Parts: sequence; C-alpha cells; structure tokens
Amino acid sequence: MIDILKFITTQTQLPEQSVKNTIELLNEDCTIPFISRYRKERTGNLDEVQIGDIVKYKEQYEALEKRKKAILKALEEQGVLTSELKQKIESTQDLTTLEDIYLPFKKSRKTKAETARKSGLEPLAKIIMSQNANDVESIAFKYIKGDINSVEEALEGARHIIAEWVNERTDIRNNIRYQLERFAMISTKVVKTKAEDEAAQKFRDYFDWSESLSRIPSHRLLAILRAENEGFIRVKIEIDNDRALNKIESRMIRSNNECADQIALAITDAYKRLLLPSLSNEALQIAKDKADESAINVFTKNLKQLLLGSPLGEKRVLAIDPGFRTGCKVVCLDAQGQLKYNETIYPHPPKSDATGAMKKISSLADAYKIGAIAIGNGTASRETEALIRKIHFKNDVQVFVVSEAGASIYSASKIAREEFPDYDVTVRGSVSIGRRLQDPLAELVKIDAKSIGVGQYQHDVDQGKLQKSLDTVVEHCVNSVGVNINTASKSLLSYVSGIGPKLAENIFNFRNENGVFTSRNDIKKVPRLGGKAFEQGAAFLRIKEAKNPLDDSAVHPESYAVVTKMAKDLGKSIQDLIGNAELLKKIDLKQYCTESVGLLTLQDIVKELEKPGLDIREQAKVFTFNQNIKTISDLREGQLLPGIVNNITNFGCFVDVGIKESGLIHVSNLSDSFVKDVNEHVSLHQQIIVKVLEVDIPRKRIQLKLHK
Repeated sequence: MIDILKFITTQTQLPEQSVKNTIELLNEDCTIPFISRYRKERTGNLDEVQIGDIVKYKEQYEALEKRKKAILKALEEQGVLTSELKQKIESTQDLTTLEDIYLPFKKSRKTKAETARKSGLEPLAKIIMSQNANDVESIAFKYIKGDINSVEEALEGARHIIAEWVNERTDIRNNIRYQLERFAMISTKVVKTKAEDEAAQKFRDYFDWSESLSRIPSHRLLAILRAENEGFIRVKIEIDNDRALNKIESRMIRSNNECADQIALAITDAYKRLLLPSLSNEALQIAKDKADESAINVFTKNLKQLLLGSPLGEKRVLAIDPGFRTGCKVVCLDAQGQLKYNETIYPHPPKSDATGAMKKISSLADAYKIGAIAIGNGTASRETEALIRKIHFKNDVQVFVVSEAGASIYSASKIAREEFPDYDVTVRGSVSIGRRLQDPLAELVKIDAKSIGVGQYQHDVDQGKLQKSLDTVVEHCVNSVGVNINTASKSLLSYVSGIGPKLAENIFNFRNENGVFTSRNDIKKVPRLGGKAFEQGAAFLRIKEAKNPLDDSAVHPESYAVVTKMAKDLGKSIQDLIGNAELLKKIDLKQYCTESVGLLTLQDIVKELEKPGLDIREQAKVFTFNQNIKTISDLREGQLLPGIVNNITNFGCFVDVGIKESGLIHVSNLSDSFVKDVNEHVSLHQQIIVKVLEVDIPRKRIQLKLHK
C-alpha cells in the first residue's frame, strides 16, 4: 500500500522531510497562513502555495483511501476478494483506475448482460470467446429454452454478455481514453425550435461549432456547456469510430471464423452502447474540470488583487450612491468607518436641484471635516462626479469613483442588518461604498465573493471547489495584511488564522462588553479562545498603541522573549529597536538560534521590527476619466482614453472608460508578442491608457488595445 508521504511527494516533487513536517502540522490543526509564516524551519521555508498543494493532495489521498476501504468491504461481502485483487486495489494511485478495477464487481441495475446470464447464456458466450467453434448456430440451438425462443435470441444474449466483458477490460477502456484525450472533437448543433429565441442569441457563435476538445479554451467550453444547459444547443463528443473499433478488434479477435463475426458484433455494441457514451462523458467531465480550474484560477487572482486593492486609510469620507429619480444617497463616515450622518440629495432630473445639492455637499464636507469623497460607479455616476468637481471646498478633498459591485448584496444581508438595524438598504449601500474606499479588504470580506463582479463563468463552475478556493484567497489576504482587533468586524475577524465565525463573534461581543483590547494577552480572556486558537491567530491580530510595541506587529508572541533578549544585549528597550535599521544591523542573529527558533524566523523578526505592522498595500490614488466621454456614442476609433481594469479573464481584460459599457482588450491586443498570462500585463483596478479599435453600438461592444 502506498503511504501518504510517498503519494504527496510524487505529486508535488517537494522534499520528503518538508512534506512530512507539514503533514504533522496540519494534523495538529495548524492553518496554512500560520505554517507558512511561523514554522519555516519545520517546513523548509515552503510558501502558502506549496503548503496548499500538500493540503490538496492530502485530501485526495484520504478520499482515495476511503474509497478503497469501501470497495474492499463490498468485495469481501460478495465473497470475491482474492489476495491478488486486494493487492491490486491497495496499490492503485488514482480513482479512475480504482473504479475500473471495481467495475466488473459492481452490483448494477438490471442489464442486458444480466438478463442473458439468467437465461443461461454465459456458457455460450464463453464458447464464442474461445474462438474455436465453427458451427456457432448449431451450438446456439442447444440454448433455446425458457425465455430464449430462437438461435438469434441466444446469440444476441451471448453478445450482450461479451459486450459487458469488452466494456470491463481496463486496457480497452484506457485505449479509448487515450484516443479521446488526443483526438476528440466537441461539436454543437442548435436546437431548431430555440434558434430564434432572444436569450439564445448570445450563444449564436455555437449554433454550429466544432473544435478539438483538448485545445478548446476554458471560457469557450463553459459558454458551450451553459448554452446546452439552457437548452439552446446539443453537444457531442466524437472520435474516429472505425479507428477505435479496429483497435478493440485487434486486441480481441484472433481467428477468422463465425466466432470472430459474433465477437465483432459484440464489440460494436459494447463500443456504441457502453464504452463511448461512458468514456466520452468522462472526457467531457475531465475537460470541464480543467476549465473549472482555469476559471477558478482567474477568479482567485482577480479576487486577490481586488481584496489587496489600495486603501485610503483612516480618513473621514463622504460617500454617495448616485441615482436619478430616487436621488443620491449621501453618508458621512468618521475615520473608522462609523456612520455619522445620512441624507438624500436630488441634483439630477427630474428634480434637478444641482445648486442645493452642491451647497449641501459643501456644508457636510466642512461640518464633518471630510478628507475624501467616494462616488459609486453605477447609474448617474459620471453626472454626480462632474457635479462634485464643480464644488470649491474649503479644505483639500480628494474625489474617487468606487466600484459598487456587490454593494446591494451587502445592504440586504444579515451582516448589514446587524450593523445598521435602524437604516434602510440605500443608506447601508452608501456606507459600503465609503468603507470600500477606506479599506477595501475590511469591507469586501462581508460580501459573497461571487457577487463582487470579477471572474469568468463563476456560476458555471463547481461551486464547492470555487467556494473553497475563494475562502483560501480571502484568508490569505486578511492574514497578509493583519487585522486591527479593536475595529474589525465579525466578518473580517472570522478569516483570521485559527479564529473562524464562532470565535470571531466571541471576540466581537467581548470587545463590546469590556472595551478595547490593550494587549495580546487580553485575547486569552475571550470565552472559548484556547491555547491553539491563540497560537494560530495572535500574531495576525494587531493592537494599536499597546504598551508592548510588538503587539502591533507580525512578531509572534512566542518570539517576544528573543526580541527582549536582543534589546537587552544591546542595552536598549524594545521600543528603541522599532524602525531603527542601523541598530538592528548590529544584531548577530546566529547567536539567538535555538532548536525552535532558526535563522529564517529571526530574519523575519528583524524585517518586521524595521517596519512593524507595515501595510503591504499601496495608497489609493485619485483617477479621472475623460470628461468628454459620457456614452458609447461618444467613442471614436483611434481615441486614446484613460481607463481602469475592472475584470480579467483568460481571453483578455475589461476596462471601465467612464461609461456604462466596459470595453474589452482581447488577449491579442495586450501586447505585440505572445501573451501567456493576462495578469503579467495588467492587474485589477490598474489605471491604464487604452486605444479604441472598434465600437459596435447595436451590440454595445467596445474593442480596445493597451497603449504602452
């Protein structure tokens, strides 16, 4: 039996000792962020991606072993488990091979082969398979009894049994798998009764389509499968049938007599009725899994960039959710994102009170000492931005346009109702827009990632895998940045290493009842937060203005003693070390190495002391669209425009140029050379200059090129 260590090292090519130690840490309920940051000596400095791979293959191994046990138990109960079969099952390293081994023993529903066996036709099938008989019909005549009324019925039943044997042969199944993998074509045909449906038109490129299954891009396969699910097209997976049949016959037929004719008929039946439908579905599922993986990868990259987007920081913000008929919802937030004031203004038609609106915004900015204005990028955004830019503020006020994606989801959520029980959804939505400017990460973790508006075909991929990947990304981002325990929401706290939703709620309630945490040791007082949770999470939780400056750093409490010793040896206080690069250079790290604290950890500690609690994110920058471009009709080929990347896919990126419709920079227009990965050329929310290539007003499509 293959052990877990060999299985994972074979799949990952990582050092055996690193894998062994990582598995031990995972079995001790350590999290990926904690292991990668604070157990570098034990893992050999593996990063989060490598540890994530170990977790993935550990789960695969455990699922494989669980299935093996179930199959061995079933075979034992059937009384068919031999030592040879047991050894074969135990040495198997993938689920597909395992299921092929089990296939002949599966207690399936009533099949044609099973019916034939009950009619006593298995001996006839064996005679035919021996390929020694010459007068097959005479032999078949002896089997006419019971439900079998003719020679042809007897031969047909025998062929059904042979077809089942053909279907169960692993070598034959693998050969067809190989052909499907190398040569399969995916083809589509429109369902004629749906061809004129308006909803079907977005899939019209696939009304009559054919392409190699192995080379079809993930986004196209997912689009085709969506069209099929919605009933607009039919999908077929095809290979050269004659070639496939010849391959099977060459493996099975070794004579040139009547037996060979019967076997050839059985092979054709097995191929068309059993092998091809099953294995083509399997091939399509494998292609779908790869497409899912690719789409999930795109989504996770986008989400990571979005969550690590530039924060404005702790500044007072006036946020506006713009609208025409219903007015613009205005809120004023303090530097910590607390709601201080809300009102509705009506600068646009039908009321058109622009003067009154400008006066109100000016007075609010003055009264609440506003440092920045956040305007949602939805309906009436451009008009509201133009209005705000006309106001002469007494102080310097920066103006930002902020993505509204998912704000309506948040405003109607349980989290929003708990935060603002006395306000309606419009006020909550405006607050979310303002807080996104202050700290995108802290606000966006409250929203289901699938509603944030990035990614491709996220609703068509495996939802379990997608959710797991997105949770991993959110966890990575939250722990990379660190969390202020005294201001964080329950949502943000729940993603801290080792915490989770229940402990996050306990921390939140403890803070409300007892006031702010003044040291990391106070965290231990939270109900049900034991030693393991403290070990996993404490270093990712920050306490501003704490007595011990290390409490506002990424230095783990378990390493406080070594930092204290460093300071003492230099005749300084810990505070003297903070930010003092010259002093830190004097420390000989090797003299502080112990069994549990190695050079890698010590180097991380010194790096953190240089810039404790440093936010890895860049500061938010003001961006201005071309004020002359208000609708798609204002666009002209050849124009150069400023834009913001608002989504990235495998086939290119979408760019907001300040109008309702986003433009597409196709992958071929990102660079003059071959583009392997779109993310190597642009990043989400990046400010770029684009050239307009083509404007299709009826279809509301804009083709752009990245201008270097």
